[in-house]
Amino acid sequence: MIQVKLFDREHEKDLEKEMNRFLKGLEEQKLLDIKYNVAAITETEEDDEEQIYCFSAMIIYRS
Repeated sequence: MIQVKLFDREHEKDLEKEMNRFLKGLEEQKLLDIKYNVAAITETEEDDEEQIYCFSAMIIYRS
């Protein structure tokens, strides 16, 4: 059976750590693919603009 595991973090290092923890418990031959995405959003509050990032990934694997 093919399954997916989704990850979503504000910081890329947090995403990396969480994915590595998951991959450590997955047999290499069961890994099918990894999809990665970065989204950037600008929030404006009064005279202040803040850039917000969302780092996400999907691991596709065979269970």
